[in-house]
Amino acid sequence: MSSGSDPVTSDPSAAPAIDPTKANLALALCFAGFLLTFWAWALMGPLGATYKEDLGLSSFQQSLVVALPVVVGSLGRIPVGALTDRLGGRTMFPLIAALTIIPTLFVGFVDNSLIVLLIGGFFLGIGGTSFAVGVPTVNSWFPPNRRGTAIGIFGAGMGGTAVAAFTTLRLRDAFGDQAPFILVAVLLAIYAVTARMLLQNSPAWAPAQGNWVVKAARTLARPVTLKLSWMYAMGFGGFVAFSVYLPTYLHNFYELDIEDAALRTAIFVVVAVACRPLGGALADRFDGGWVLVISYVVTGLMAAAASERMPLIGIDDGSFYPVGTAVFLVMAASLGVASGAVFALVAELVEPSSVGSVTGIVGAVGGLGGFVPPLLLGYFWTADSNYRTGLLLLFALSVITAALTWLWFLRTSRSASTATERTPA
Repeated sequence: MSSGSDPVTSDPSAAPAIDPTKANLALALCFAGFLLTFWAWALMGPLGATYKEDLGLSSFQQSLVVALPVVVGSLGRIPVGALTDRLGGRTMFPLIAALTIIPTLFVGFVDNSLIVLLIGGFFLGIGGTSFAVGVPTVNSWFPPNRRGTAIGIFGAGMGGTAVAAFTTLRLRDAFGDQAPFILVAVLLAIYAVTARMLLQNSPAWAPAQGNWVVKAARTLARPVTLKLSWMYAMGFGGFVAFSVYLPTYLHNFYELDIEDAALRTAIFVVVAVACRPLGGALADRFDGGWVLVISYVVTGLMAAAASERMPLIGIDDGSFYPVGTAVFLVMAASLGVASGAVFALVAELVEPSSVGSVTGIVGAVGGLGGFVPPLLLGYFWTADSNYRTGLLLLFALSVITAALTWLWFLRTSRSASTATERTPA
């Protein structure tokens, strides 16, 4: 069974008619909101080395500063996803964008101590919760056979991290330390007003009833939620980990200057972002479980190869080492494909009224999956002056995840699994 099927839809003719033009507009607005809030969410990553030098931070403290927004942006997805089921994307997307403005400006103007950065980063994490708004909103606008692709296109908004990597240091050098933060805050304000005016809830959407805390607890207890959470922790979590820590990794391990490391990180992110819609489209066409198995195996092999510290293509001196560079780019592609394929499975296995709640929990665990690796990599660098152990751990976890994916989604009949897993919470 391809992951474009929808066993729960009993009578497609009874579904309300949806205008494709309005659906595409909703997708575009959700994509734009996700891109902007993720841009804000990732602003501290490219500045990690700067914070370390200016404030005399240790490698672990530097890792904590750039990873903390990931924690809040991840855990916050649980209530935000449940509230989206209840209030709808038309209310929640402008709200999240508006709430992200204050911490964006705070981090930009007040960055004179570790404690202040941690406080600012904590609240900057609000921007990362927008993912749990966009997935259920987009899901409700599209038919089952297009949901994987549509959610993959929306998920490409995680390219906001690439925008942050490309622009933060350049804007700072050209216009002053606060410039990137002011620009993002202004764009968030414009988006919040625009989305409130133009974004609509799908005719197929209906507000969820009942206590959202109780619903979230029931959703968490569902086996499908826990399985998908593990899958996403490896796919999206791996992407987040490298998008926030790769500048530090390249600066420490390869002794690249800050600008060079940020540029290479941006390329990594662009490849991963471009492959996320591909993952959703592949899962619409083929079995999403196999798409994930192949993605995790490739990720593991690339992590093992990266542990050998192969040289990279030189930007300044023109040196050419295609294998070392290809390792990171192929890893980026496999992580992007996995991130898109997971939410194609969400659209297949979860009834529409619970997509927000499931997305919140799956997205939370996925984001937390991106919090742990930077801390481990920072620890191993401090302890051993070598990232090899951390990369080999990523190899082991990727292979284990591939095996679990096969066990959970491919070993048994998908139809029997779907019937059991997709009982409404």
